Amino acid sequence: MDHLKQIHSQTIKTGLFTNPSVQNKLIAFCCTHENGNMDYACQVFDKIPQPTVFAWNTMIKGYSRIDLHTNGVSMYLDMLNSDVKPDHYTFPFLLKGFSRDVALKFGKELHCHVVKFGFGSNVFVQNALINVYSLCGEMDVALEIFGMMKNRDVISWTGIVSGFLNRGQVDLAREFFDDMPIKDYVSWTAMIDGYLRVNRFKEALTLFREMQTSNIRPDEFTMVSILSACAHLGALELGEWIKTYIDKYKVKNDTFVGNALIDMYCKCGNVEKARSIFREILRKDKFTWTAMIVGLAINGHGQEALDMFSEMLRASITPDEVTYVGVLCACTHTGMVDEGRKYFSGMTSQHSIEPNVTHYGCMVDLLGRAGRLKEALEVIKNMPMKPNSIVWGALLGACRVHKDAEMAEMAAKQILELDPDNGAVYVLLCNIYAACNRLDNLREVRQLMLDRGIKKTPGCSLIEMNGVVHEFVAGDQSHPETGEIYLKLEKMTSDLKFVGYLPDTSEVFLDIGEEEKESAVYRHSEKLAMAFGLINSEPGATIRIVKNLRMCVDCHRVAKLVSKVYDREVIVRDKTRFHHFRDGSCSCKDYW
Repeated sequence: MDHLKQIHSQTIKTGLFTNPSVQNKLIAFCCTHENGNMDYACQVFDKIPQPTVFAWNTMIKGYSRIDLHTNGVSMYLDMLNSDVKPDHYTFPFLLKGFSRDVALKFGKELHCHVVKFGFGSNVFVQNALINVYSLCGEMDVALEIFGMMKNRDVISWTGIVSGFLNRGQVDLAREFFDDMPIKDYVSWTAMIDGYLRVNRFKEALTLFREMQTSNIRPDEFTMVSILSACAHLGALELGEWIKTYIDKYKVKNDTFVGNALIDMYCKCGNVEKARSIFREILRKDKFTWTAMIVGLAINGHGQEALDMFSEMLRASITPDEVTYVGVLCACTHTGMVDEGRKYFSGMTSQHSIEPNVTHYGCMVDLLGRAGRLKEALEVIKNMPMKPNSIVWGALLGACRVHKDAEMAEMAAKQILELDPDNGAVYVLLCNIYAACNRLDNLREVRQLMLDRGIKKTPGCSLIEMNGVVHEFVAGDQSHPETGEIYLKLEKMTSDLKFVGYLPDTSEVFLDIGEEEKESAVYRHSEKLAMAFGLINSEPGATIRIVKNLRMCVDCHRVAKLVSKVYDREVIVRDKTRFHHFRDGSCSCKDYW
């Protein structure tokens, strides 16, 4: 910047500054160069007696580049007041990258100016307008402009696709995406990211494979999206392939990609690889540290997560609300009640972060898991905000662990007042009644479920094998290998019974005989996934499963024995945490 000032000063001394070409080059450098400065650009601009339309456009573009769009609009109005007419570059620069608020405020008025100055049929201007109306959610107008276009390009199509994705209309967006005559990496990434936003992760991965077969090379934004999908699905093999691809094709491996890799490895249960990526990142931001802290916490490395937090503070990185969620989870999963209280208090006293409802939920979970149910209830009663169903759900989950039916009834009542159709609450209450042998209460809740049409959320487990994610639900018969899977399940059950396994049916609330209860727990989704994993992987290979619900006691016991009998590491990520089963024991130490 100092060098530029010297050049500017020299042009003034030599009289070159009166040359419009020199003026334009100075303005362009200030506005668009990565070392530029808009404040200095204004100083240069203000000294130009009669700025050209190029100079005005460059200033507008500069404000757009740094997201000061309102300043860009003000500059445009000053331009009109100076009797300088816009050209076909003005409006794309002006409209590019509008925030939603600015688009709503100025979009339609600027559209009128586009028509007034005769640029309504310019493809670049039309594309900018499509993006503005898409951002405002006015897809009817965006489609009207799109329909009138004589020459649509990939930006036109991507604008429409992105507009529907912003409204959550993913299937409609996909129809336009499939009709695109030409797709670039931006359009592919937009569609993939759209699937991620509505939690359709398998479709995101399928689309990425189509992108690969279309010979479209992804960029770092695509990589981050796909790594996010791998993280949610526990698809480690594909995640590893993405890492190799990044290295091989030298995709920009910045902090965002590094953070996504840490998140992917942690959510796939490979903490060591996550640590390795963490060490390699040169510029760690708060998201890097937070991803590692949360990853360590959910994988059962509570003390290491807290040590990492201390290291973060020593590195002068300020934590945020999410960081503290990770810290409190670390305390929760390892039963460190006193430490959890200390960190909860430190949020406000040390970092001026007011605990939100999620942090209070963590404290309820921490106390409840440790058996301090009355203290957990006191936390809820003293919350400065109204507790939500997640907070009450944490207490209800603790009541299940400690078999406190009375408090469970109270917590369930609170949740159902907030969320009457929450099927998980009815099921959890039934499990508690079953465990406490309160069969009359169990039947009442079951009848209530039937009367209200409430259905139990089916257990669903995902397992990746050879780059393909396979999905199982409880009692699944739809998989192509169903016959072999059930034969393996029978053999597995027989092998486990030989070493002392007895089915635990305490959480089966169906009003059926003991034999039928045993049959029901045998067909749980994670057991089917384990059997499938044993069939389709080499001896000694790790079996990784992602479960949508909390593991039941019986499946937890089976996974322990499978790890010992078959000499396998079994990793299960359930709704709350990871379970790493090795040689007959679990990383959670039966505290989950």
